[in-house]
Amino acid sequence: MVHEDGVDGQPQPQPQQQQYKRLGGLVVGNYCHDVLFRGDLPVGETLGGAASFVSNVLDALAPSTSLYVAKVGADFAYAAPHPPRVVSSSSHTTLFHAHFPPVPAAGGYHGDRVLRRVRACDPIFPADLPDDIRFDYGLAVGVAGEILPETLARMIDLCRVVLVDAQGMIRSFDPVDGTVRLVPLRSTEFFHLLPRIGFLKASAEEAPFVDIEEARKWCCVIVTHGKDGCQVYWKDGELHVSPFQADQIDPTGAGDSFMGGFVSGLVWGLPVPDAVLLGNFFGSLTVTQIGVPKFDQRMLQHVKEELKRRAAQHSGSCGGTISLDFHKSDTHEDFLEHLTGAAKLTCTGNPTDLHTNQDNQCQ
Repeated sequence: MVHEDGVDGQPQPQPQQQQYKRLGGLVVGNYCHDVLFRGDLPVGETLGGAASFVSNVLDALAPSTSLYVAKVGADFAYAAPHPPRVVSSSSHTTLFHAHFPPVPAAGGYHGDRVLRRVRACDPIFPADLPDDIRFDYGLAVGVAGEILPETLARMIDLCRVVLVDAQGMIRSFDPVDGTVRLVPLRSTEFFHLLPRIGFLKASAEEAPFVDIEEARKWCCVIVTHGKDGCQVYWKDGELHVSPFQADQIDPTGAGDSFMGGFVSGLVWGLPVPDAVLLGNFFGSLTVTQIGVPKFDQRMLQHVKEELKRRAAQHSGSCGGTISLDFHKSDTHEDFLEHLTGAAKLTCTGNPTDLHTNQDNQCQ
């Protein structure tokens, strides 16, 4: 006889809940080789891929450990801070060519780049993500179509909140020459995942393809406007966050550095506008150098000490819980002034002139 409380009156054994290891962040996106051209002449070769720029900020500032999932080919030429998975001995690393127009005789701004994906490494599949770990946050930072819709869905299952760069969802690639183009988010297989995403970042160029008014119904949307700062949208409001001035040399990776700074601010307990300000700060520093920037260690320590101070002031410690407070803190302007002062401790490392005299922040 079966009773409600078990067999023959005996308590029914309860299934044991699986215990998972916990980490701070899960960062997903392939490393790349980037070659920069001025006109038809190559002027620089660098490590690329959003993960390389994100880790450059996140490793320096975030108080918790992150796991990076990235793939490369056997030809990978750099010592990445977080070793990627080499797909096979015959595979190739994703390769981008960024073409900038020739420098005009009058100097000044020389136009925007044309980006081409020359080669693509294997995509990242759900099976490439760990089964036995859960994360406080996830960063989906694909650049070459490597993050599949089913992989993003799996990230959402593994993470408390997921932040997504729109470029990984709306980029398409010309089948002949690999030129990067954009498609409407609504037409992709990622669209149905919007209600499960916490934050979506898009550049001003990408924003029309995202459909901000639709996306903001489901998640927070952050649009970066270069020298004009950022606009933050959510279901019930929007606000503007100030930029930082910078002499632009190369915009590559600025949006990725923004993401690194933004999520670092969130995990330190900053409200969303203050975290966006920190993202703007690192985006502005990135455009002043070619490739993954070399940040001044004094500056990084200065910023981290300020984050520790703010965390202690508002919550006593940093617990890794992502804030969904969309109001600027009472000390937002003080934070802006502090970061402006910290920028004076920085020094640029690559003087090659791609763009000059442009106040910019992140693309």
